[in-house]
Amino acid sequence: MEDAILIPKGSQKKSMDFEGKHLELLFKSGKMEGILIEIESGDDFGKQYTHDGEELHYVIEGEIEYMIGDKTYKLSEGDCFWHKSNIPHSVRNTGSKKAIYLTLGVPPTFM
Repeated sequence: MEDAILIPKGSQKKSMDFEGKHLELLFKSGKMEGILIEIESGDDFGKQYTHDGEELHYVIEGEIEYMIGDKTYKLSEGDCFWHKSNIPHSVRNTGSKKAIYLTLGVPPTFM
């Protein structure tokens, strides 16, 4: 594995589109993955789920509501949120426009 990788815009190798969401895998190593997520206004990822690891989310544009356990956090542009992934969690777009955020997951478990 290389020590550093430049990932030019538009060079992502894997993406998914489903029910008002677009996900682009920016990078994936044996220890981490970075995913750019776009979620339409009013859409969500459904019920809370768990998995191994930790996550960091950075909101680039719009507003999201992050549910973790029985707590809800409202995030907007520039907000950053970290949590352990073994706590039930989900996200929804509560804003009036599409939201875009970056998720870093350790270890890679989503895409």
